[in-house]
Amino acid sequence: MTKPPLTLYLAAPRGFCAGVDRAIKIVEMALEKWGAPVYVRHEIVHNKFVVDSLKNKGAVFVEELDECPTDRPVIFSAHGVPKSVPAEAARREMIYVDATCPLVSKVHIEAARHAEEGLQMIMIGHEGHPETIGTMGQLPEGEVLLVETVEDVAKVAVRDPTRLAYVTQTTLSVDDTKDIVAALNERFPAIVGPHKEDICYATTNRQEAVKAIAPKCEALLVVGAPNSSNSKRLVEVAAKNGCSYAQLVQRADDIDWRAIGTINSVGITAGASAPEVLINEVIDAFRSRFDVTVEQVVTAEENVEFKVPRVLRDPA
Repeated sequence: MTKPPLTLYLAAPRGFCAGVDRAIKIVEMALEKWGAPVYVRHEIVHNKFVVDSLKNKGAVFVEELDECPTDRPVIFSAHGVPKSVPAEAARREMIYVDATCPLVSKVHIEAARHAEEGLQMIMIGHEGHPETIGTMGQLPEGEVLLVETVEDVAKVAVRDPTRLAYVTQTTLSVDDTKDIVAALNERFPAIVGPHKEDICYATTNRQEAVKAIAPKCEALLVVGAPNSSNSKRLVEVAAKNGCSYAQLVQRADDIDWRAIGTINSVGITAGASAPEVLINEVIDAFRSRFDVTVEQVVTAEENVEFKVPRVLRDPA
């Protein structure tokens, strides 16, 4: 039986970013250096396939530090942690390795610098997301106020409207964040912004790639986890840029073939914590049903690499 033709637009950049790659390497190198088990506070990155692969190598994932024994190393996830977490690990005399993405650490440093200058912080982010919790936890309670929407900006109660600064979560929608920043500037003309935009290069690049392919596609699939902020933003960006059917899938098994139906064009991308093997799995699933022509759409080249902490590079 002849398969129907399908053009598959493959977004580039897609998938792993430098911060995710570094975090995974940190867990793997810790297992090599200290042996199993190595404990990891929170999912090292938001991807079940990656987490399960590391579990199989001897990593134990926990939500809080008090679930870790003091005689085994613990790693903090790429999303960052409140200051109280490494302080407690040091108090318990634990070996710990911080896998916080350096671009998240940059935001932490910005927040601390603004606080030293006596500025109250406003953070643009998603409530309950580990990165937001980690960034807000760099300063004492009440020193960082969270806003998620333009509407929140109108309601936020600040100590002194002339002594404010803002930071953002690194995985937000670029377009939505611009609107929130504009609202902050309008309400608080003296507010201080970051020297360089906090939304990371990988988030921005993946969103731009989706904008490039979305108008060409009858359907667009984002390979990523439901708790991955940057992956969910890609679905939203696709929907806002001309693609009538945009869905998040963790694996090929999650594809809703009935909803996709008989179509001529599909876009595929992946969030920053999704490995290429899962993208290939989705492509193969389409090949099994369609006569696929793959067209890669490249909107940026990425060559960023972050070093792992020295403790893992030093001899045991």
